This record gives sequence, C-alpha cells and structure tokens, in this order.
Amino acid sequence: MPTCTSDSRHRRLQRIRSYRLTEADAKPFQWPVRVYYEDTDAQGVVYYANYFRFLERARTEWLRSLGVDMVALMHDERRIFVVAEVQARFLAPARLSDQLIVTARLKKLTRVSFDIEQNIYRDSVDGEILIASNVKAAYLDADTMRPKRIPLSLFGEQTT
Repeated sequence: MPTCTSDSRHRRLQRIRSYRLTEADAKPFQWPVRVYYEDTDAQGVVYYANYFRFLERARTEWLRSLGVDMVALMHDERRIFVVAEVQARFLAPARLSDQLIVTARLKKLTRVSFDIEQNIYRDSVDGEILIASNVKAAYLDADTMRPKRIPLSLFGEQTT
C-alpha cells in the first residue's frame, strides 16, 4: 500500500484548495420566470415545491450557458449531475403573474461536487428577494452512481 508523505498530502490539499472560489470569481447567471396559474396553490401564491422547479430550470440554463450539454454528457461520457443537498429560506411569496428572476452563481468547486448560490427575486435582482438558497450538486458516473472528478473545463471562465 502506498504511503502518503507530508509533502504529497500538502500538494493534494493545495490542488483541492485551488478549486475553491471567492465570491468575486463568479458572476451570477439570471433566468426570468413568469408565475402562471399552474404554479399557484389554493391561497393564490406559488406552491413551495414549484420554487424548486424554478431553481432547477435556472441551474440547467446556467450550465447550458457555460457550454455544458447535459444530454451529450449523459449519453457520450456517462456522467450526470445530481442534487445532493438544498438549503432554502422562503422569505416572501410570489403570486400569479409575478415576473421573477432566478439567479445561479458558482460558490465552490471541489473534486466531485459544486455549491451554487441561487436566489429568486421579484422583478429584478435589485427587487425583493423571495427565496435564498444554496444547492450542492455532485458529478456522478451514470452507470455506477459513484462520484467522479469534475473536469475544470466544464466551468470555463468561472474557475479563473
């Protein structure tokens, strides 16, 4: 069994640390969403689970804007992204016909996962914040469902 020297451990930790981003490193992606009747509940506000649909759509479009073709990734490379954890604070309700802006911003990139800050605003990113969330997504082998190293090229300029 190979031994891990202090020097090799230090180099490995340096590589891991180099994946971590500062807030200034990543610009937020914005995706507009209109609230439709189908999104609301009996009280006339957006049903809480539908906010997660809005977040997912924005994440998907954010990845697409980075050039990530998730269908090709799954079929050609047998790799997938899965949500491992979501933390969300519901600060104010959205209502029928509201125009929302959903943001996605890469916060941290590790070897096999990434953290995304996602918020939902009314009207604009300068408007009222309705949902504040953090999402951890993992990069997996589609056949074994085991974690795989994320190619840094997937995130382009956001990792510089």
